[in-house]
Amino acid sequence: MTTIPRGAGATTTRSPRRRLRRPAGLPWILPALVVSVGLLYYCIFYTGYISTLDWDGTSPLQQSVGLANYAKLLNDPVFWGSLEHTVVFFVVSLVVQVVLGIVFACLLHSRLYLKTLYKVLIFIPVVLATATVAPVFRQIYAPDGTLNGVLGAVGLGGLAQTWLSDPTIALLIVISVQIWQSTGVVFVLYFAAIGQIEPEIVEAARLDGAGDLRIIRSIVWPGVRGTTIAIAILTAIGSLKTFDIPFLVTGGGPSYGTEFLGTEIYRVSITFAQVGYGATLSVVLLVLALGAAVIINVGGRRGSANDV
Repeated sequence: MTTIPRGAGATTTRSPRRRLRRPAGLPWILPALVVSVGLLYYCIFYTGYISTLDWDGTSPLQQSVGLANYAKLLNDPVFWGSLEHTVVFFVVSLVVQVVLGIVFACLLHSRLYLKTLYKVLIFIPVVLATATVAPVFRQIYAPDGTLNGVLGAVGLGGLAQTWLSDPTIALLIVISVQIWQSTGVVFVLYFAAIGQIEPEIVEAARLDGAGDLRIIRSIVWPGVRGTTIAIAILTAIGSLKTFDIPFLVTGGGPSYGTEFLGTEIYRVSITFAQVGYGATLSVVLLVLALGAAVIINVGGRRGSANDV
């Protein structure tokens, strides 16, 4: 009879449990974990603390005002105006970018010559710095700029105007710059998502007599629903964080006509040295961004469940 060494069986049965408990990847994620928890969340809570102060950011005197900054925010017409601009910015830019992104992606998945060239042309605005293109757009829409010059050259000088002095037109110009600069990203996401749709499904639909529009509506659009939800979340968060385009193109004017939460936070904190109130706006921005992401994500999942 073979004698089994004492403890050999126990070692064999316990080793899988030990392997499961051993955090083999902990040393690799520990630096990122420390930075994330120690820096990011510390800054968030510290911003929440500053939002309860009346402080200019440099003075050693910090006066606690409790929730007075939040009460002030509720009665601030500039805040509500910037929030309205953010909603308009989000809706218009999302709709236009989704339409353009799907159209471009479908066209470049079809039999088209010079596909690589078109992809580069669509994506070029994404890699251009806003600080580089903002002076160009200011020149285009200036009173003596390119647009008015072209209108005068073709006999439509009566349509020339100071485009950036009208709040409504200025807001649409800011939105158009955002669409021009971000459509390339949306196109790339849709192009990759459409590539995951089985070609056999599309061929079967064509054999059944479905046209291009019917295929896009019945096959492509449901197939890229997850991508659309991700784009909506990114666009919502990006709209709440919008700063560079309105700040560099219009400066938030005229008459706060292109003021967004980002530009208001900068103006309040830096220009007016009201850091406590600027922190309050930052906290509200964070809450709105998280709320928008959750609402869009949950709404998208319910829509997918209803389709099933």
